[in-house]
Amino acid sequence: MDLKQLIRDIPDFPVPGVVFKDITPVLGSTEGFAELIRVLAEPFRDTPITKVAGIEARGFTVAAPMALELNAGFIPIRKPGKLPHETASEEYELEYGSDKLEIHTDALEKGEKVLLVDDVIATGGTAAAAVTLLRDLGADVAGIAVFIELTFLGGRKALDNVPIHAIIGYD
Repeated sequence: MDLKQLIRDIPDFPVPGVVFKDITPVLGSTEGFAELIRVLAEPFRDTPITKVAGIEARGFTVAAPMALELNAGFIPIRKPGKLPHETASEEYELEYGSDKLEIHTDALEKGEKVLLVDDVIATGGTAAAAVTLLRDLGADVAGIAVFIELTFLGGRKALDNVPIHAIIGYD
């Protein structure tokens, strides 16, 4: 199945000049969604992943089923004020502004092997902030799995040599 054909471009979203890669048609397709999770999980099946961390909000839609697929727990990484327990936070830059992420301070045990999952890597700022949060809590970040990589934005440079598995790249 060609998942790229199910992705639609939304020009000038969320701000003028940005072409948003909308994955909701993939998520809405039973076959497409199943294929996405299967292909995204494939390189990590033989890695002893104990937790899969997903970045709010679109990352949750991919990370939670990935956790099930890899027989691991799920860790939500969220925007400020959304988690009810004690949190750690990290600020980061986006290609069109800045934001902050938070994680529960008890989300994992030191030394756990964690896979970070999101829908897209663009400039790498969001993923880098999430990796920092996970490492600050003592995680062994096994890699990053994303559906789409916007390679022309150079996000890999921000990720401190963390292995990245991207299904689709846009140059």
